[in-house]
Amino acid sequence: MQQASPLTSMVLFHIGPAAITRPVVTTWAIMLALTAVCWLITRRLQKQPGPRQAVLELVVTGIEQQIEAIIRKDARPFLPLLGTLFIFLAAANLSGLLPGVEAPTGKLETTAALALIVFLSVHYYGVRGRGLRGYLASFAEPKVIMLPLNILAEITRTFSLMLRLFGNIMSGEFVIALVVALAGLFVPIPLMALEILVGLVQAYIFTVLAAVFIGAAAGNAKHG
Repeated sequence: MQQASPLTSMVLFHIGPAAITRPVVTTWAIMLALTAVCWLITRRLQKQPGPRQAVLELVVTGIEQQIEAIIRKDARPFLPLLGTLFIFLAAANLSGLLPGVEAPTGKLETTAALALIVFLSVHYYGVRGRGLRGYLASFAEPKVIMLPLNILAEITRTFSLMLRLFGNIMSGEFVIALVVALAGLFVPIPLMALEILVGLVQAYIFTVLAAVFIGAAAGNAKHG
């Protein structure tokens, strides 16, 4: 039997000329599930939080503090983007552990879309933080001769974000599938526990790098 390439995705159906692949449907399902969970948790917020609200506040506060430590300014304008990015990535990375589900972040099209979102957000916050002229002038720092290299760096780091996430999630799923095929169902359990850790770490790294890029574009990133 010919093994499908990890760079290809199964097409489930078409909407007009657009092919809807399996990772796209999985992504929609994750978005719907996260939306439902957030609605259920936040629909009855109280001044004296219950257990669910306390966990939610702990997660939001933790993400906000991490963003503020990186960007070194009020994190609230960046929280909707970066907080949503982390929560979605964590859910998407771990979805591959469910029977019959492939993590959408194990496909290049998903990680490319996420990297593109970060790429556009960097320039949005850069212009918003420095003004159009100031942001464009930052590409010529510290010398005008660095202009081509700085532009190239914007592109290459976006590809790096895309490939790093794709490679780590795809390889983890591939190893688990290979062990299941060779050794049976229960042997890969330790590997699945490791995959949970890898999925959370990759979500964290991707979000932190996005925060660093946005902070640098806005002129307030923590260096060093």
